[in-house]
Amino acid sequence: MPLDSILAVFHKLDHIDILMGADQVCRSWRRAARDEPVLWRRIVMRGNAELAFRLNRQGMACAAVQRSQGQCEAFFGEYAGDDGFLLYLSEQAPFLKSLRLISCADVSLDGLEELITRFHLLEELELSQCRELIRTTVHEILQRACPQLKHFRMNKHYFDERRWIKDLDAEGIATMHELRSLQLITNDLTNKGLAAILENCPHLESLDLRHCFNVDMDSVDDDEGTLLGEKCARIKTVRLPRDSMDDYDFKVGSPRFACKEIDYDSPYDTYLWESLSENSDDDYSGPSRYEADLDKYEKVLPRSMRTFL
Repeated sequence: MPLDSILAVFHKLDHIDILMGADQVCRSWRRAARDEPVLWRRIVMRGNAELAFRLNRQGMACAAVQRSQGQCEAFFGEYAGDDGFLLYLSEQAPFLKSLRLISCADVSLDGLEELITRFHLLEELELSQCRELIRTTVHEILQRACPQLKHFRMNKHYFDERRWIKDLDAEGIATMHELRSLQLITNDLTNKGLAAILENCPHLESLDLRHCFNVDMDSVDDDEGTLLGEKCARIKTVRLPRDSMDDYDFKVGSPRFACKEIDYDSPYDTYLWESLSENSDDDYSGPSRYEADLDKYEKVLPRSMRTFL
């Protein structure tokens, strides 16, 4: 097959599939997979959940970035990133414009804070269902490091009305004056936080607030009696808190709402909580291997499974 035809086939595959087997078909396929950096300019590493416990996704992610030969402009990884990988990516991908991390449990707030400023050309950022980040707030980092972002997503596993700290994410997002699209599925922002975003992000064209149940689009948010829904009228695409999740790519747990009772006699207010479903925080990420081990990526599967590739 000519090189163009091989690359056309590869472009239809997830990069995990290329690393695990496509480049073992024959010599010409192997050469195309290893020696054509254009194939690795936009890296997507998703799926293969049934093999997640057997795959070293961080090591494979480093291998993919290495093959781009410095030309990587976008990385989209599910269970495929930690602080060490972000350091490697910042050193090997100076032209990165898009970074999307999904369920990357080992990305820490400290690691993100140290490295995010190295991506000088970053226009798109997603930090969704990243366990260590959703348990903290990233608003201060966003304020300092990401004022030029055009597309931002930060989605959580499920809406939880128990969260006391609200609108801190919104405060950071409101400083991103160049935003064109914003997705905050299951965020705990309130009308106040949303109003700040709408006022300070005049270029927004797409806004997704599904499962953000602290937001009431029909309420009045200022003394002039302006409804939030009216303020959103200028935005081309708006997804409201109760809109369908059918077209969302990832699993979202049912929301957890506060029940009715508060015990004022207790030294702490006591809430009875209602959980409609249990959320799973399964961590599929494994130990990382970096540059010294990149050529051994074919060993990420047990010997007994390599016969299927």
